[in-house]
Amino acid sequence: MMNPGREEILGRVRAALGRRADSLVAPIPSSARVPPRQAGDADGEVAMLLGEIAKLGGNTARLTHGELQPALERLVQTEGVKKATLWQTRAMQDLGVMSMLASLGVEIVSPYSDKHELADCELGVTGADGALPETGTLLLCSSPEQPRMVSLLPRVHLAIIRPSGLHADVGPALAGMKGNDYMLFITGPSRTADIELTVTIGVHGPKSLHVWVME
Repeated sequence: MMNPGREEILGRVRAALGRRADSLVAPIPSSARVPPRQAGDADGEVAMLLGEIAKLGGNTARLTHGELQPALERLVQTEGVKKATLWQTRAMQDLGVMSMLASLGVEIVSPYSDKHELADCELGVTGADGALPETGTLLLCSSPEQPRMVSLLPRVHLAIIRPSGLHADVGPALAGMKGNDYMLFITGPSRTADIELTVTIGVHGPKSLHVWVME
Protein backbone atom coordinates (compact mmCIF):
# COMPACT_ATOMS: atom_id res chain seq x y z
CA MET A 1 0.00 0.00 0.00
CA MET A 2 1.29 3.46 -0.94
CA ASN A 3 2.06 5.92 1.85
CA PRO A 4 -0.85 8.46 2.16
CA GLY A 5 1.53 11.41 2.22
CA ARG A 6 3.32 10.20 -0.89
CA GLU A 7 -0.02 9.63 -2.66
CA GLU A 8 -1.10 13.17 -1.77
CA ILE A 9 2.06 14.66 -3.25
CA LEU A 10 1.78 12.56 -6.40
CA GLY A 11 -1.88 13.54 -6.67
CA ARG A 12 -0.96 17.21 -6.69
CA VAL A 13 1.66 16.59 -9.37
CA ARG A 14 -0.86 14.69 -11.50
CA ALA A 15 -3.43 17.48 -11.09
CA ALA A 16 -0.89 20.10 -12.13
CA LEU A 17 -0.07 18.03 -15.21
CA GLY A 18 -3.71 17.38 -16.00
CA ARG A 19 -3.40 13.62 -15.59
CA ARG A 20 -5.71 11.09 -13.97
CA ALA A 21 -4.60 8.65 -11.31
CA ASP A 22 -5.27 5.71 -13.62
CA SER A 23 -3.16 7.07 -16.50
CA LEU A 24 -0.17 4.90 -15.72
CA VAL A 25 2.82 4.64 -18.01
CA ALA A 26 2.84 1.34 -19.88
CA PRO A 27 5.75 -0.96 -19.05
CA ILE A 28 8.53 -1.21 -21.61
CA PRO A 29 7.97 -4.36 -23.68
CA SER A 30 10.71 -6.93 -23.39
CA SER A 31 11.24 -6.77 -27.15
CA ALA A 32 12.34 -3.13 -26.80
CA ARG A 33 15.11 -3.89 -24.33
CA VAL A 34 18.68 -3.98 -25.53
CA PRO A 35 19.72 -7.62 -25.98
CA PRO A 36 22.93 -8.72 -24.25
CA ARG A 37 26.06 -8.60 -26.36
CA GLN A 38 27.32 -11.93 -27.61
CA ALA A 39 31.00 -12.70 -27.09
CA GLY A 40 33.31 -13.17 -30.04
CA ASP A 41 36.37 -15.40 -30.09
CA ALA A 42 38.71 -15.22 -27.10
CA ASP A 43 41.50 -13.44 -28.96
CA GLY A 44 39.09 -10.84 -30.30
CA GLU A 45 37.63 -10.19 -26.85
CA VAL A 46 41.08 -9.58 -25.37
CA ALA A 47 41.98 -7.27 -28.26
CA MET A 48 38.74 -5.33 -27.78
CA LEU A 49 39.33 -4.92 -24.03
CA LEU A 50 42.87 -3.65 -24.44
CA GLY A 51 41.88 -1.41 -27.34
CA GLU A 52 39.14 0.28 -25.31
CA ILE A 53 41.44 0.73 -22.31
CA ALA A 54 44.05 2.35 -24.58
CA LYS A 55 41.41 4.78 -25.91
CA LEU A 56 40.75 5.82 -22.31
CA GLY A 57 44.40 6.60 -21.68
CA GLY A 58 45.35 3.28 -20.07
CA ASN A 59 48.48 1.26 -20.79
CA THR A 60 48.08 -2.35 -21.88
CA ALA A 61 50.07 -5.48 -22.62
CA ARG A 62 49.61 -9.17 -23.34
CA LEU A 63 52.23 -11.22 -21.52
CA THR A 64 53.37 -14.74 -20.81
CA HIS A 65 54.63 -15.55 -17.33
CA GLY A 66 58.21 -15.40 -18.57
CA GLU A 67 57.67 -11.82 -19.69
CA LEU A 68 56.22 -10.65 -16.39
CA GLN A 69 59.45 -9.78 -14.55
CA PRO A 70 60.92 -7.72 -17.43
CA ALA A 71 57.59 -5.91 -17.75
CA LEU A 72 57.59 -5.13 -14.03
CA GLU A 73 61.15 -3.86 -14.27
CA ARG A 74 60.18 -1.46 -17.08
CA LEU A 75 57.15 -0.28 -15.10
CA VAL A 76 59.21 0.34 -11.96
CA GLN A 77 61.72 2.38 -13.96
CA THR A 78 59.27 4.43 -16.03
CA GLU A 79 56.90 5.19 -13.13
CA GLY A 80 59.63 5.75 -10.55
CA VAL A 81 58.25 3.10 -8.19
CA LYS A 82 59.89 3.01 -4.76
CA LYS A 83 57.01 1.52 -2.74
CA ALA A 84 54.27 -0.88 -3.80
CA THR A 85 51.31 -2.67 -2.25
CA LEU A 86 49.34 -5.57 -3.66
CA TRP A 87 46.47 -7.97 -3.14
CA GLN A 88 47.10 -11.02 -0.96
CA THR A 89 45.31 -13.50 -3.25
CA ARG A 90 46.47 -16.96 -4.25
CA ALA A 91 46.63 -15.86 -7.89
CA MET A 92 48.98 -13.01 -7.00
CA GLN A 93 51.15 -15.38 -4.97
CA ASP A 94 51.28 -17.89 -7.82
CA LEU A 95 52.50 -15.18 -10.19
CA GLY A 96 55.27 -14.25 -7.74
CA VAL A 97 54.66 -10.51 -8.11
CA MET A 98 55.77 -9.66 -4.56
CA SER A 99 59.13 -11.41 -4.87
CA MET A 100 59.71 -9.93 -8.33
CA LEU A 101 59.10 -6.40 -7.07
CA ALA A 102 61.28 -6.98 -4.02
CA SER A 103 64.11 -8.21 -6.25
CA LEU A 104 63.88 -4.90 -8.12
CA GLY A 105 64.49 -2.99 -4.88
CA VAL A 106 60.87 -1.97 -4.36
CA GLU A 107 59.68 -1.70 -0.74
CA ILE A 108 56.56 -3.82 -0.21
CA VAL A 109 53.87 -2.18 1.94
CA SER A 110 51.13 -4.30 3.52
CA PRO A 111 47.70 -3.69 1.92
CA TYR A 112 46.30 -3.51 5.46
CA SER A 113 48.45 -0.50 6.34
CA ASP A 114 47.14 2.93 7.26
CA LYS A 115 45.59 4.81 4.33
CA HIS A 116 48.34 7.42 4.46
CA GLU A 117 50.99 4.73 4.06
CA LEU A 118 49.10 3.25 1.11
CA ALA A 119 48.73 6.66 -0.49
CA ASP A 120 52.51 7.02 -0.21
CA CYS A 121 52.94 3.98 -2.48
CA GLU A 122 53.63 4.69 -6.13
CA LEU A 123 52.16 1.34 -7.23
CA GLY A 124 49.15 -0.80 -6.32
CA VAL A 125 48.88 -4.25 -7.93
CA THR A 126 45.60 -6.14 -8.17
CA GLY A 127 43.88 -8.78 -10.19
CA ALA A 128 40.32 -8.35 -11.46
CA ASP A 129 37.17 -10.34 -10.79
CA GLY A 130 35.90 -9.57 -14.26
CA ALA A 131 36.28 -7.30 -17.26
CA LEU A 132 33.93 -5.90 -19.92
CA PRO A 133 35.70 -5.65 -23.30
CA GLU A 134 33.07 -3.41 -24.91
CA THR A 135 33.77 -0.53 -22.51
CA GLY A 136 37.26 -1.40 -21.26
CA THR A 137 35.92 -1.76 -17.72
CA LEU A 138 37.49 -3.76 -14.88
CA LEU A 139 35.35 -5.22 -12.08
CA LEU A 140 37.00 -5.57 -8.67
CA CYS A 141 35.33 -7.01 -5.58
CA SER A 142 36.46 -6.08 -2.09
CA SER A 143 37.39 -8.84 0.37
CA PRO A 144 39.95 -9.45 3.14
CA GLU A 145 42.45 -10.65 0.52
CA GLN A 146 41.48 -7.89 -1.91
CA PRO A 147 41.50 -4.56 0.00
CA ARG A 148 39.88 -1.92 -2.19
CA MET A 149 42.40 0.77 -1.25
CA VAL A 150 45.12 -1.04 -3.22
CA SER A 151 43.45 0.07 -6.46
CA LEU A 152 42.42 3.53 -5.23
CA LEU A 153 45.23 5.19 -3.28
CA PRO A 154 48.57 4.56 -5.07
CA ARG A 155 49.44 6.83 -7.99
CA VAL A 156 49.73 3.88 -10.40
CA HIS A 157 47.30 0.95 -10.59
CA LEU A 158 48.43 -2.27 -12.26
CA ALA A 159 45.74 -4.90 -12.86
CA ILE A 160 46.89 -8.36 -13.97
CA ILE A 161 44.04 -10.42 -15.42
CA ARG A 162 43.35 -13.66 -17.26
CA PRO A 163 41.36 -14.00 -20.51
CA SER A 164 38.91 -16.26 -18.66
CA GLY A 165 37.75 -13.25 -16.62
CA LEU A 166 36.31 -11.41 -19.63
CA HIS A 167 32.52 -11.14 -19.96
CA ALA A 168 30.59 -10.06 -23.04
CA ASP A 169 27.87 -8.35 -21.00
CA VAL A 170 27.50 -6.85 -17.52
CA GLY A 171 24.63 -9.20 -16.56
CA PRO A 172 26.65 -12.43 -16.56
CA ALA A 173 29.55 -10.61 -14.92
CA LEU A 174 27.41 -9.46 -11.99
CA ALA A 175 25.67 -12.83 -11.69
CA GLY A 176 28.98 -14.43 -10.76
CA MET A 177 29.70 -11.85 -8.06
CA LYS A 178 26.62 -12.10 -5.87
CA GLY A 179 27.22 -11.74 -2.15
CA ASN A 180 29.89 -9.05 -2.48
CA ASP A 181 29.19 -5.95 -0.41
CA TYR A 182 31.52 -3.66 -2.34
CA MET A 183 32.42 -3.65 -6.01
CA LEU A 184 34.51 -1.27 -8.12
CA PHE A 185 33.93 -0.56 -11.79
CA ILE A 186 37.16 0.92 -13.18
CA THR A 187 37.14 2.44 -16.66
CA GLY A 188 40.45 4.13 -17.37
CA PRO A 189 42.56 6.34 -15.08
CA SER A 190 40.75 8.53 -12.54
CA ARG A 191 39.13 11.57 -14.17
CA THR A 192 37.58 14.57 -12.43
CA ALA A 193 35.91 17.56 -14.12
CA ASP A 194 34.97 20.86 -12.48
CA ILE A 195 32.00 23.09 -13.27
CA GLU A 196 33.91 24.51 -16.25
CA LEU A 197 34.39 20.96 -17.59
CA THR A 198 38.14 21.11 -17.08
CA VAL A 199 39.28 17.50 -16.76
CA THR A 200 42.06 16.58 -14.34
CA ILE A 201 43.63 13.12 -14.20
CA GLY A 202 44.44 11.41 -10.91
CA VAL A 203 42.70 13.64 -8.36
CA HIS A 204 40.35 11.03 -6.89
CA GLY A 205 42.22 7.88 -7.84
CA PRO A 206 45.26 6.56 -9.73
CA LYS A 207 46.75 8.86 -12.34
CA SER A 208 48.05 5.94 -14.37
CA LEU A 209 46.35 2.61 -15.18
CA HIS A 210 48.17 -0.44 -16.54
CA VAL A 211 46.27 -3.58 -17.53
CA TRP A 212 48.19 -6.73 -18.38
CA VAL A 213 46.54 -9.86 -19.73
CA MET A 214 48.45 -13.01 -18.77
CA GLU A 215 48.27 -15.66 -21.46
